[in-house]
Parts: sequence; C-alpha cells; structure tokens
Amino acid sequence: MTDVSALYIGLISGTSVDGIDAALVSFEQDRPQLVHALTHPWPEAMREQILRVAQDETKLDLDAYGRLDVAIGQMFADAVKELLTQSGTPAVSVRAIGSHGQTIRHRPSGEYPFTLQIGDSSVIAERSTIDVVADFRRADVAAGGQGAPLLPAVHAMLLARPGHTRVVLNLGGIANITVLSANGHVSGFDTGPANGLLDAWSLRHRGEAFDRGGAFAASGRMDEALLANLLEDPYFALPPPKSTGREHFHLGWLDARLGSATFSPADVQATLLELTAKSVANAIAEHAGDASDVLLCGGGVHNGALVQRLRELLHPRELTSTGTQGIDPDYLEATAFAWLARQRLLGLPGNLPAVTGARGPRVLGAVYAAPRTSR
Repeated sequence: MTDVSALYIGLISGTSVDGIDAALVSFEQDRPQLVHALTHPWPEAMREQILRVAQDETKLDLDAYGRLDVAIGQMFADAVKELLTQSGTPAVSVRAIGSHGQTIRHRPSGEYPFTLQIGDSSVIAERSTIDVVADFRRADVAAGGQGAPLLPAVHAMLLARPGHTRVVLNLGGIANITVLSANGHVSGFDTGPANGLLDAWSLRHRGEAFDRGGAFAASGRMDEALLANLLEDPYFALPPPKSTGREHFHLGWLDARLGSATFSPADVQATLLELTAKSVANAIAEHAGDASDVLLCGGGVHNGALVQRLRELLHPRELTSTGTQGIDPDYLEATAFAWLARQRLLGLPGNLPAVTGARGPRVLGAVYAAPRTSR
C-alpha cells in the first residue's frame, strides 16, 4: 500500500498540444484535491512537429521517433520542476507522477488495436527524482476497450449529484462527455472534434495557434451545406463505446470535405464551431436526454463563442463551468492522472468498463522507478 497522505503530480498534454498541464494533488478520504497547477509551454517548433506527426503529415523513422520521445520526456520533467519550484514543494514529498504523455496515434479498433503516447517516462523519473506511472491506456485496449476516456471515474467521484442526471463535457482537442446518471450509472465517450480543428484552421489562416474567445468564428457565417457534409462522417453515428483523435479529425480530413468549393476562412471557422457544438448537443440529447445540467472543463471553456452556442443548443439544461463546483476546469484532466497514478500504486483499477468497453476493470499503468539514492 502507498502512503495515502502523500502528494502526487499529474501531467498531460492533450490533443490540442497547447501546453503541458501539471497538477500537484493531495488526497483526503481518497478524493483528489488540487494544491497547485500550471501550464508549461511547448517550444513552438516542437509543438508544430507533434501536430504534424499526430495528424500523419510527417512520417517518423525510428531515430526521429526516439529523439522525439526523449525530447517530450525532457519537457515533461521541466514542467515537474517548475511546478515544484512554484509550489515550494520538495521532490521527496511527492510519492509519484502520473504522466499521460503525448498521444501521437490512437487506433483502438481493427485487427491490431493500439494507442500510443510518448514522452520517455524514464527520463522524467531520472530528471525529477520521483517515481513515474505512465502508459495508462494500453491495458484497457488490450482488454478490448477503447483506452479512453479515462476521466469519467474521477468525474463521478467529484461531480456526481445523487438523484440527478448530470453531464461533464470536456472540450479539449477532442470533445468527450461523461454521463452521471441519476441512478448512479456512469457512461461516456468522445463526441468528435472540439478545439483541434478550430486551432488548426486558425493557425493556417491567421497564424494564431488558437481562436481567442472564438472571435475568428464569430466573424464568419456558418455554412449549412458544409456542416451537413461534415456531420456525415460515420464516426458521429457510431454507438458508444467509442473514442477518436487527431489521426481522424485533422486538416486533411477537412480539406477532403471542402473539395474544390470556395469558402471564406471565417465561414469555415464558424462552421467548425457549429460542428463541435452540434455534435456535442446531439450526443447529449441522445444519451443524456434527462440531464439537468452540463459542466464544462478543458481549454474550450475559454472560447466564449463556442460556450454561447452550446448554451443555446443545450437549453433548457444549465451550462456552467466545473469551477462552480470548486473544480478548476483547466486542470481536471491533470488531476485525474495524479489519481490514476495513485490507483496504480494501490493496485486498484483505473478504468470503467461501462465507458471504455473493456472486458473488465484493469489496473492501469506501468511504474518507472526514480534513482533510489535521490530519495
């Protein structure tokens, strides 16, 4: 058994690749409590490389793959050091780091299902002098699951409202929902793109890594025919459990659907915003029709135009941030990976088979030991 009073760190860089979220987490009665958090920026050249790889625009040979794996691990270790310095926490006070890593491919279906997150965990352990738990998704995939989403267990612990159906909506590069049913049942899945396509289109046409406040989208007009074309993608009609990523919803996917038609960049951005909002609203209507409220987390919380459109489509359900429940919407994911690290050291399952489709509960993650002389 691990020390239940110890601190843990959660690390994640999501499909938006907008920074490494690092959360220092304590536990009271097994519930995670955020102590301190920050977002460590990516060097722009590395961010662009990760996006090109994730979107299958760049092929890596083995040498290039190895270099990128180590470089990402070094950046994750830098995020840990910054977090410890800012919070005034000595490394010896942290029991373990839960590192999600950086997803570069997610193919949980087919003859050889797999999911691949990189960021050398041995490098993180060596540089931070803290044990690292990583590679959380593959055990679930090996058990026939999607390997995602993994956050619903934490959503249920922190945000369930007994007797009421509630949805937690995470707006990262990909959008996913957790349905916390009134009867206690928990389900969830990826609904489709969120910030990923919006960010990529903004970068291509405005040179800006994201659409601040949704201003670019708000300057255009949604195109109904283009929206209908985008929504015809078979992923949206698939029943859960299901998950997706940038290897599916990327600019190449969008370009193929734009074809030879001419659209103003702002109109495409407005249509992509509507795609996110509509696919989320459709999923909630179908799978959580009795929900009384929806709680937002993830980077999309800061896109005012997207939030407003979601509010219109989800009415009369109340739409608020998880911040109204005392949970920082920017660091809920990182907090969850601290919890997953603790689950691994306790020998307890981290997945919910009803969410991922795995054959049963699984202990997730592998442990990478820090040098013993440093602790």
